[in-house]
Amino acid sequence: MGDTVRDDGIAACARRMADRLRHRGPDDAGVWADSDTGLALSHRRLSIVDLSPQGHQPMVSADDRYVIVFNGEIYNFAELRAEIEPCGYPFKGHSDTEVLLAAIGCWGLSATLDRLNGMFAIALWDRAERRLSLARDRIGQKPLFFGWTRSGFVFASELRALNSLPDFEARIDSTAIQRYLQLGHVPCPNSIYEGIYKLPAGHFITLDARDARRPQDPMALAVAYWSMADVAQRAAAQRTDWTDAQAVQALDEALHRATHYRMVSEVPLGAFLSGGIDSSLVLAIMQQQSAQPVHSYALGFGAHGKGETEYARAIAEHLGTRHTELHITDQEAIDTVPRMPEIVDEPSADFAQVPNYLIAKQARPHIKVALTGDGGDEFFCGYSRFHRVPRRWRKLARVPHRLRRMSAAVQERLPRGRRHPISIARRRAGSLDELYYYEFCHWLYDSPLLADGRIERGAYYVATAQWPGLADPIERLLLADQTTHLPDVILAKVDRTSMACGLEVRSPLLDFNVAELSWRLPMRMKYRDGQGKWLMRELLAQYMPRALYERPKQGFGAPIGQWLAGPLKEWASDLLSRERLSRQGLLDPELVQQAWRAQHTDQRAWQKQIWALLMLQAWMTEHTQSP
Repeated sequence: MGDTVRDDGIAACARRMADRLRHRGPDDAGVWADSDTGLALSHRRLSIVDLSPQGHQPMVSADDRYVIVFNGEIYNFAELRAEIEPCGYPFKGHSDTEVLLAAIGCWGLSATLDRLNGMFAIALWDRAERRLSLARDRIGQKPLFFGWTRSGFVFASELRALNSLPDFEARIDSTAIQRYLQLGHVPCPNSIYEGIYKLPAGHFITLDARDARRPQDPMALAVAYWSMADVAQRAAAQRTDWTDAQAVQALDEALHRATHYRMVSEVPLGAFLSGGIDSSLVLAIMQQQSAQPVHSYALGFGAHGKGETEYARAIAEHLGTRHTELHITDQEAIDTVPRMPEIVDEPSADFAQVPNYLIAKQARPHIKVALTGDGGDEFFCGYSRFHRVPRRWRKLARVPHRLRRMSAAVQERLPRGRRHPISIARRRAGSLDELYYYEFCHWLYDSPLLADGRIERGAYYVATAQWPGLADPIERLLLADQTTHLPDVILAKVDRTSMACGLEVRSPLLDFNVAELSWRLPMRMKYRDGQGKWLMRELLAQYMPRALYERPKQGFGAPIGQWLAGPLKEWASDLLSRERLSRQGLLDPELVQQAWRAQHTDQRAWQKQIWALLMLQAWMTEHTQSP
């Protein structure tokens, strides 16, 4: 929306933006433009339901009022269509996009969003009111960036599309860099670029074409139609009084509905199986609902993945799935590391994005849709940090804060290779929420790592003031994860790495009805006898023997420290060289060099911090004009 874009040809600009996102939709492309308004919508399609031209986007409503582009899936589109059909809407095809347009025509955007069950990023142009609306799904599975350039308002699913605009300046946001250095990612609503924002999960915005100028506070435009924090606080006052058996049945019914929705596909579909509780439960319910063996895929990652594939194989044999093992060598992972900034589009220090991308790449020739167990840890207390941090805080709180600060001061005087900033910070923590924040920290707020000053302290994970209705400390940490780490790290990683391969990933455990159910349950249903995911374990026991899944949690382990000292050393040394850092002028070369030397002395202690710097430097090299 704007004059400069019109002069360059708004349709041509929109087409270039879509071409940059071809990986997200390799099956079809389309552009719709209104040169009088200065508006253009473009789309790349990954065809899953209604493979015919009737599912083509941008799509115009039957009455010509609305034009839509939409990324994702509306899982309950069949039920919505059944409600709309008696009103006489002239459906031409059977895509969820057409149902979405019809629903908006019948009920309006706000009421339609309340009825949707899906993962989506939506852009809707109302030709009658001359208004553009953007909306994002409740949990935050699909990305949506928006902002202003000199020519006007712009938006896209990935930043790379905005980079194709002729007047996009791509100025790095210093606040975003600070937060990345703290957390290893750029948290919502910021993006790495100045003036470009992430639309928060469960929100929509509406702009009038007659006045699309940038407001003083762009985020004031965002309106919440659903909030995890609201769900949590309401549930805190309305806990269920179910017996254990009733709770197991309720979760089983919710997951059956959620899984049934996500198995609707007109293209090959399968499931990723890690051998853990979450993916095993999803696969078990899939197989129960399928007349044919479900395609399951397990990942063996280097020499460290043999045990995990064996667990997955045993579960697949028990369930009777058609199972495939995908193996990734250490060398494949090492070769992929330098490519990650190109794939994920924004700096991210989560190493798991490497195996995530490689399994998607290997599975894509066989399937176009994959179901996963994402969300189980966040909603059912699966991460050990949820109970480890409160336990650590209880011990720390017994020591007066003044004495802990003195102890930290003593440790700070040790040589750099023998002192660790996170360990020091934990001693100084003034609350449980601050201690939890340090679980995610890479570089601390009081580190003068930035060449132009210290990293400012943020209250990113300090939940007490935001959610006073949650007295249980574990529940506060759960909510912090669900509203920050889940959408900003986990789901962003899953979306970018899978869509880079043209693979759609769906997770029944991320159904908002499952999320709301998890909050109605008392904590004893999630954490009991020293274990998280108690209810999920009980439900899974109805599908397979406990011996198949009761074991310590495994992740994608990788010897990052060894790689940085060996096959990745030259690559890392170049990115962190004093000369490169001095030319960039972003990070303090001396402090970075000190940390890099400390990494050689103690690989495990510093690899998290060094990895964050490397991913930032690699991204800067890929996406900016930095030398």
